Amino acid sequence: MAHTTNRYSSRMALPKARRRLQIRREPSAGEIRRQLQRLVRVQAGTHWIVSCYLKVEPRDRVRGKYLIKLKNRIRDVIDALPAEGLSREEMTEVKADLDRILEAVRAPEGLPHTQGLGVFACGALELFEMIPLPRVYRSRLLVARTALVRELAAVEDEVGRLLAVYLDKAGATVYGITAFEARVVEDIPSNRIRGRRFHSDRHGAPGVGEYRYHSRLRHERDHLFAEVADRVFDFDRREPVRGVVLASSGNEAESLRKFLHPYLAGKVMGTIRGHRNKGGTAEVHRQVLEVRETYERRLERHQVAEMLLGQGSGWAINGIAPTLEALGKGQVRTLLIRADAGVPGFRCAATGRLTLNPRDCRGIGNAVPVPDVIDDAIEEALRQRIDLDVVFEPDAAETINGLAALLRFR
Repeated sequence: MAHTTNRYSSRMALPKARRRLQIRREPSAGEIRRQLQRLVRVQAGTHWIVSCYLKVEPRDRVRGKYLIKLKNRIRDVIDALPAEGLSREEMTEVKADLDRILEAVRAPEGLPHTQGLGVFACGALELFEMIPLPRVYRSRLLVARTALVRELAAVEDEVGRLLAVYLDKAGATVYGITAFEARVVEDIPSNRIRGRRFHSDRHGAPGVGEYRYHSRLRHERDHLFAEVADRVFDFDRREPVRGVVLASSGNEAESLRKFLHPYLAGKVMGTIRGHRNKGGTAEVHRQVLEVRETYERRLERHQVAEMLLGQGSGWAINGIAPTLEALGKGQVRTLLIRADAGVPGFRCAATGRLTLNPRDCRGIGNAVPVPDVIDDAIEEALRQRIDLDVVFEPDAAETINGLAALLRFR
C-alpha cells in the first residue's frame, strides 16, 4: 500500500482550538512547493483521493456561504459514487475523507487569510494536506485515483511575477510579488532637502521666494518619479513582469504613471491608496492581489465580447454541449466558464471525453456519470494547458450559456 508522510495527519487528533491556530498559519512559498511535490509523488494504488478546491473570498465567508456550497458538492459526490464503480468499503473511506475535509474548514476563523484553499485527503494513505492559495478558479470537489494538483501547480504561472511601487515624498519601495509572497526588491530614497519650509518673512529678514520654493519641490518630486520609473524599467528588462501596481497615500501614484515608459505603463493594473511604511509585506501581498483580481474582472468583459463577435465567424462557440465537443477535439484556445454554472454529465471511459449525453460515448467506452461536468471541464482544460477564465462579472457571465470558448482552429 502506498504511503506518504503527512504534516497534518498527526495533528488531526488535537483539540479544535489548537488545530485551527495551526491551520491559520500560512506557509511560505517554499513549503507550498514541497507540499505540491509530496502530492505529485503519492502513489494511490487502489485507493481514491479526494481533491477539494474551495473559494474562501470575503464574500464567500459571509454567513458561511462557502460551507453551504461545500456541503452541496459533498452530497452530489456521494450520490455519484456508486456509478463510479466504488465498492462499499471504498465508498465508506471516501465518505470519511469528505467528513474530515468538512470538519477542517467548518470554522471561518480557522481558515487562512487567502482567497482560496486546496485540500487533499485519503485516510488509507494517511494523507491530509491543506494548502492556502491566492485564488482558485471556483469551488470544486473531485474523487480520483490520484491527487488532482494541476490547478495547484498552475497557480504560480497564473499570477506570474508582479511589481508593486509604494511611494511617498521621502522615496519609494519596490516589491516583487508572486502568487505566494511579497518581498522588498529595493528602497529608493528621495533627494529632497529636509527641514526647509517656506517663510515669507523672518523677523525682517527676507524669506525664500515662494515661486522658487515650490519650483524646488516640483523638481525634487519629478526627479524621484524619473528615478523610480528608470529603476522599474530596469527590473522589468532583467526579469519581465506580468503587471505593475502603484500605491501612495496621496496622488503620487497617478503622477508616477506619466513617467513610466509606454511599454511599462501598459502593464499597470491599477493603483492603491496605501502608506509606504505601514502594513508589512503580508499586507502588501494582499493589496496587490486584490488589485490584480479587479483587473482580471475587467478583462473578462473583453474576452466575452471577443467570444460574442467570434460566433458569427465560427471562431467561438457558446454552450456546454458544443464547448465540450470542441474541448475533446483540442480546438479550444480559451475556455470561458460561467461562475455559477453546474450540470451533471458523463465521461467516456475509454477516451475521457466529456459530454452531456451518454449516447455520445457509444463505441468509445462506457458512459461514467460525473456530478458536475463543468468541474471536470476545468480539469481537462488544465491538462491541455489552455487559457482558462471563470467569469464572475454579472453582465459578462449572463451572456455565457454555462461554457463558451475561443477556438484555435475551426
